[in-house]
Amino acid sequence: MALALGAYASFSISDAFSKLLAGQLDPFEVAFSGGVFGFLILPFIRKPHESYLDVFRPKKKAMWVLRAACVFVATAASVEAFMLLSMPEALSLMFLMPLFVTILSVVLLKEKVTLWAWLAVVLGFIGVLIVLRPGVRPLNMGHLCALVAAFANAGSVIAYRLADKETVRLSLFGSSLIGPLVGNGLLMGLHATWPATITAWVYLFGYGFLAALGQLLMMLATARAPANRVALPQYTQMVWGVVLSYVVFHQPLDGWTFVGIFVLTASGMLNWIRQRIRYEHMAMKERLERKKARKAAKWQASQAQKT
Repeated sequence: MALALGAYASFSISDAFSKLLAGQLDPFEVAFSGGVFGFLILPFIRKPHESYLDVFRPKKKAMWVLRAACVFVATAASVEAFMLLSMPEALSLMFLMPLFVTILSVVLLKEKVTLWAWLAVVLGFIGVLIVLRPGVRPLNMGHLCALVAAFANAGSVIAYRLADKETVRLSLFGSSLIGPLVGNGLLMGLHATWPATITAWVYLFGYGFLAALGQLLMMLATARAPANRVALPQYTQMVWGVVLSYVVFHQPLDGWTFVGIFVLTASGMLNWIRQRIRYEHMAMKERLERKKARKAAKWQASQAQKT
């Protein structure tokens, strides 16, 4: 949980750095830096028997390409969204990712989704509507980019599930590096400029390095705790977004925004509680079965001794 909290804090501060670069650098150039600085954490991921060339040698090439494309779209769209919107607005739309994951898992993976899961997803969607209040507040390109980023992140999750037999971690992580490097590198070619100030370099490094650090911390967290527990602290990103928006960017937030944030957080808690109850029920059932098996074994042993 501590590693997951650190990962989401790194992601939030990284997003703030990208917002600080608005008007100084092209969004695609900022997203490109995320792929460049991501190579700094490869030594911490590589196992002794793995080669760095495994980044380009996946077992499931189609899923690797799909994930690379999704990560490229997600990084480019999210940087543009944070440059155009306040952090709580952008994050609220990106929190629609569970809705897209649920829909795609039903359509593509043929997974069964319970009524409680759909209820949590719908509650999250209502929270997003409260934050944005379409029809009352004007929507712009930033909102569209945040929506595209949420859908692309959901696509990368589905691609990751489809590539669950990929055993080399460098291959899994490599797609999230090569996608932004190639895609954003091509798109920034006509508009790229050299950072003019040291401050711009610091912001650029902060964005790329913290995004990569967040990926590393998330990988370490998922190796030590169930996925549902690791996903729970994601909603601390909204807390970071509110604090950074007010302290760093001096953007005031109205009461309805806080109501929407509360509803969004409640949807995440509902989903986590549902999974927690389900796993506890499964664990209790397994303990009862083991207890019955031990009693049966003792009875058989006593009968054998009498015989």
